[in-house]
Amino acid sequence: MNNAKPLWVAVTGKGGSGKSVISGTLARILARRGYNVLALDSDPMPGLALSLGAEEPADPPLNAAAENYEKFRWRLKKGIGPVRAIQRFSTEAPDGVRLLTLGKADKDGLTHIQGSVLAYHDAVNRLDQAKTFRDWVLIGDVPAGPRQVGAGFAAFAKTYLIVVEPGWASALAARRVARVARARGVTDARFIASKVEGARDVKHVEKLVGHSVFASVPKDDAVSQAEREGCALLDAAPESSAVDAIERLADKLTARRLPKR
Repeated sequence: MNNAKPLWVAVTGKGGSGKSVISGTLARILARRGYNVLALDSDPMPGLALSLGAEEPADPPLNAAAENYEKFRWRLKKGIGPVRAIQRFSTEAPDGVRLLTLGKADKDGLTHIQGSVLAYHDAVNRLDQAKTFRDWVLIGDVPAGPRQVGAGFAAFAKTYLIVVEPGWASALAARRVARVARARGVTDARFIASKVEGARDVKHVEKLVGHSVFASVPKDDAVSQAEREGCALLDAAPESSAVDAIERLADKLTARRLPKR
């Protein structure tokens, strides 16, 4: 990597803003460009696996990496650090992307994945200590709102991409996430205008969040159609305007943070 800083990105924003589509598509685009990519899914609701075109593990693999060392307290088992957790318990996604997930909620909530949730948290909070993934791209899909950000589930991130639709509710959530990220020491928080219908919408987003927009992704019926079909946007509509916009986002990110290949 020479002296380039690692491209470790958390993608967050209000629910329904398009963050999972951006995360999954961006991960695969960068993998196709020759980068080693790890997709990190801390959202207990479905999203990232679908956007990657990957199978969601029926039982989160990290359950097997966790131990209950006190009542209601979990951690990675002895001998399993963040590198081994990722190497053993991540799963394969298209284009060579690796996917590490904390698991999904069911009718009983998160009870069945308590161990996995804490093992995931333990692993991502210790990634900075490991050299193995310094030259990998990390793309994390973080649940809506600031709660998980404040709790350290995106502790690996050097950059936040905060996805914002052109509306007050989405902008308010984005501004709160940005404040929490900065309070945790992340100075590189960038806003992505999503589902926009032209320059006017982009300017409106900038006015709402009080900052310039780093990139924008247009409103695109191909995204909704891919979701209806249950497949990844990159597979369903590789020539779509949304994919083209995420390709340009990848260009900007790699130009800023990664060496040329």
